[in-house]
Amino acid sequence: MAELSSTLLYIAFILYLIATFLFGGSIRDKRNKSDKMSKWTTVAISVTIVGFLSQLGYFITRGIASGHAPISNLYEFGTAFGMMLVFAFILLFFIYKTAILGLFTLPIALLLIAYASMYPSDITPLIPALQSDWLLIHVTTAALGQAILSISFIAGLIHLVRVVDQTKPSRSRFWLEMVMGIVVITLGFVLITSVFKFMDYEVVFNWVDKTGAEAKMEYQLPALVGPNEGEMLTDGKMAPFVELPPIINGRKLNTVIWSILAGLVLYGLARLVFRKRLAAMIQPFTKNVNLELIDEIGYRSIAIGFPVFTLGALIFAMIWAQIAWTRFWGWDPKEVWALITFLFYAAYLHLRLSKGWHGEKSAWLAVIGFAIIMFNFIFVNLVIAGLHSYA
Repeated sequence: MAELSSTLLYIAFILYLIATFLFGGSIRDKRNKSDKMSKWTTVAISVTIVGFLSQLGYFITRGIASGHAPISNLYEFGTAFGMMLVFAFILLFFIYKTAILGLFTLPIALLLIAYASMYPSDITPLIPALQSDWLLIHVTTAALGQAILSISFIAGLIHLVRVVDQTKPSRSRFWLEMVMGIVVITLGFVLITSVFKFMDYEVVFNWVDKTGAEAKMEYQLPALVGPNEGEMLTDGKMAPFVELPPIINGRKLNTVIWSILAGLVLYGLARLVFRKRLAAMIQPFTKNVNLELIDEIGYRSIAIGFPVFTLGALIFAMIWAQIAWTRFWGWDPKEVWALITFLFYAAYLHLRLSKGWHGEKSAWLAVIGFAIIMFNFIFVNLVIAGLHSYA
């Protein structure tokens, strides 16, 4: 059953990739001038739905194999988040019939799934604190809320790519390119990790943690920075250039450095080959975008996602916290960032409805909101130790 679930996820990944090209074809197709969906678009959304059903099959079969909801580690949550994002896109697509939303959404979903796949995928039993029906209720609702909110980022990104002038230097052009660069760095993480994973690369260190205790640490990438008082136990591998203090996790910082380096190389190659900024490269795909419609999609996704996120990440979370830890709130890092996310999107709705922030202002807010979600997903989960983290 576990092997079947992995196969279904792989099939879903391939189908999403195919659908991305089909959505691109539907936008570049000049023959369809009516309001009806082109054949390209019809095929693209059909392939997307089949891919989603395949990933849903992965989710169900992995749950059967593990005996619990498959959302208990970073691999499972990341793939579930990607599935929820595709589900949110499908729902909004049938409301607005906008093909370009698929061209931008599916690559983000692919990156989420690929990112999650870099972490251990072994099925492990739940720790006692997670053995509750509230795991499924709380985590899936929170993930769905974040996925719907993430559609606002995609709509905002489309809006910004369309309206930001790429021929003149400006702050908007700079920050938009920074957003594109961060996406490329994520892709760099996936590629560099995949390469060394395929090579079965591993380095083991003895080190001394911040409590003064000796422990072992495994690196899956060549060590540019090493752990505190690290002693390399694996022969024939590159020794680290810098030894870090005990408060810094050497393995995670090493991965961040490699990801940035790989991302910069990819970005540099793209600029060298195409001789354009990344935003300028994809701008032609957005030239026929209806800005009012895209702005509406961004707003509606937040209007729908905000109450779903509030229900899952705050209300259900507090109920489960009371059951598990006999307190509703404890200022755990994950709880704090859920609150920050809630307050940010509440502020977005206030500015949108009361102050009339539409268009480019609204798009930039959506981009910042997604950055908060990703900080919670990656940094808080991995780096900041807490009751909710995977650190």
